[in-house]
Order: sequence, then structure tokens, then C-alpha cells
Amino acid sequence: MNTHYKIHRLARLILSSVLLIVLTACAAKSEPTASEELVTSSGFVCPLPNPPIEFESKKINIFTWTEYVPADIFDCFGLVYGVEVNVDYFSSNEELYSKVSLGADVNPYDVIHPSDYMIGVLIREGLLQELDMTRLPNEVNLDSNLTAAYGDANNYIVPYQMGTQAIIYNTETVSTPPTSWADLWSPEYEGRIVAVDDSRVVIGAALLTLGYDVNDTDPAHLAEAKEKLLELMPNIRVFDSDSPKTPLVAGDVDLGIVWNGEAFLTQSEDPRFEYVFPEEGSIIFYDGMGISPTAAHSDAAYAWFNYLLQGDTNWLTLVDYPYTNPNKAALEFAKINHPDVYEPYFASPITNTPAEEFAKGHEVIDLGAALSLYDELWTEIKQ
Repeated sequence: MNTHYKIHRLARLILSSVLLIVLTACAAKSEPTASEELVTSSGFVCPLPNPPIEFESKKINIFTWTEYVPADIFDCFGLVYGVEVNVDYFSSNEELYSKVSLGADVNPYDVIHPSDYMIGVLIREGLLQELDMTRLPNEVNLDSNLTAAYGDANNYIVPYQMGTQAIIYNTETVSTPPTSWADLWSPEYEGRIVAVDDSRVVIGAALLTLGYDVNDTDPAHLAEAKEKLLELMPNIRVFDSDSPKTPLVAGDVDLGIVWNGEAFLTQSEDPRFEYVFPEEGSIIFYDGMGISPTAAHSDAAYAWFNYLLQGDTNWLTLVDYPYTNPNKAALEFAKINHPDVYEPYFASPITNTPAEEFAKGHEVIDLGAALSLYDELWTEIKQ
């Protein structure tokens, strides 16, 4: 037996011993090994956690928006960590607040996904835990130029998606294309609009048409907005925050006040639709995910955040829910591995929102006690 072969054989024995130790350790933790291929029911091959996060909890309870996080990512998280993943869904920030503000008996959630002004509300009322950033190594995957918009909320929220809320219309069935929020009041659009069920967006649009700020709290100005919205109501056929693209694609309505991700999906299914940034400016949103103060499995929450922040998992949002994505690792992964997904996303001003449109847009903020004025107005309008 020559010296080269002896060394080669010894190296193989050492490598086999090391692999055995690793496999035994992984089996003891019920975690997959690199040689295993975990596949969801849809056929998606789950990426392994990178880096893996250690935690003791056996399950995680997540409260998120309808049509927001790809199902494959939920499934993969459960598979790669061997934990039970329970997901409930809400359709508005107000619905989220009604659950998380009532204590542990009503709020069993570990992870919650608030948006824009509600982030400030939850922080102010102590309904979000401050994050331990040392437990979020994949936070580096986020584009700091975009996440800077979250300000101090970055201490409580892991940025997830952002984007615009504006107007979409069918270019074949709408003879007079809208160019502004004010155009939506046209009698031509009676019974032809779907709008997100979001008081701050719809009331904000009315305030903008009157020349006021989207965060105006002057009772007199809000009274004007109420009268303005009563004039708009005949034009709105349905409020839908679960899937506003559905009535558009089905032909039930011809115009919509929608989020940019829903607009992109609508246009992908039916190219006749165009997305319009209103002359008054679109309404900007910033979404994130945080840990509920009643969380029983906060250790699993950090593992969830890191897994969702991985480029090789997060890129799925470009397929299923293509809003403006602040995850630079996800965009780079898609660019290299899935150009058929990346290129339409990057080329579209709907998803890859122009900087000038973000700059021109209006962000809704926490109004404190004055928020009750909006709630009352919204209730009266919808009645």
C-alpha cells in the first residue's frame, strides 16, 4: 500500500468520523442535514437555515396579512426546524390591533405583522417588544437606504415589505383614464371601483383632493372629507383588503385603489390594466414584523425572522406578493437564479417604485388620540 493511498484512506476515515458526529448531533435535535432534501407540498425545495438559530420552543404562532407571506416559507420553516407553525390572518391594521391590544387571552401570537401608522401605535402602547439585534444576523440582508424610512421603529420591527397605494384601471373599459385621486369622483366610475378596506388610505385620498395633509386632525377638515367621501361611495362597489385584484381580474370592477403588489399581480394576469401614481402623490406604506409582548415563543420568533430574511427564501415574495422589497439579498438571489422573476419585477415601476414617486408620496403616521376621529368617520361612511 503506497504512502499516497494510506493518506487518502486515513483522510476518508477521519471525514467519515466527523460526518457521523455531525449526523448524530443533528438527529438528536430533529433538524435536517445538508444531505436531506425537504420539499413542500407544492414541490419547493426548502433552503436550510443560514445561519441556523438555536431555540427551545416547539411551535410558533404568527398573525399576518392575508396574501402576504408565501405559504412555502411557512411550510419550510416548520420542516427545517421541526416545529409547529400556526398562522392566522387579518385584513386590516385595525383588526390586528383589536386582537393584540386585549391581552394574552385574546392575543396568543408570537409574531405580528403591522403596517405603517399601526407600528407607531403598537410601540406607543407597549404592544411590541424591543428587538435584540444581536439575534438577527440576517438583518444585514436589508437595504439600509430603504429601511432608514422606518426610523426608530427599526428597534421594534424587522422591515419586510414597502410600497405605494395608488390607482389601477382597465385601459379598454375606462374611456377617461384617471390621473389623480380627484378623478375617482367622476360619475363615469359609478359602481366600478374596488378599494382597500383601509380608513387611513381612503380618508387620506379624500383629504389630498381637498388640499389637506393625509394626517390632518382638524375636525373641520375631517368633516369636509366626510362629505367628500359620501359623494364617492356610489362609485365604490366593494371594499376588499383580502384580494382586491380578484374583482379586477374577474371584470366585476374596472378601477381600484390598491397596493402596488396587488396591482402588479393584476397586470400580470391581465395586461390591459395600468397603475397610476396620482398627481397629488400616492400613499406610502412600510410593513414589518415584530414580537408580541405576550409571546410565549419569542426564541422561535428570532429564528423565523432570520429564515424569512434569507435571500434564498425571501425571493419567493417576488413571485407571490411582489411589493417593493427592501431585501437586497433576495433581489440578488433572484437576479442570478431566477431572472424570469427578477427581470419583470425590476423593470416595472409598480414594484421597483421610482425614487421620485416615493419622495412625492405621503406616509400615514400614528395620530395618537386623534385616531378616534378617523375611526368614527370611517364607521359613519361605511354605514
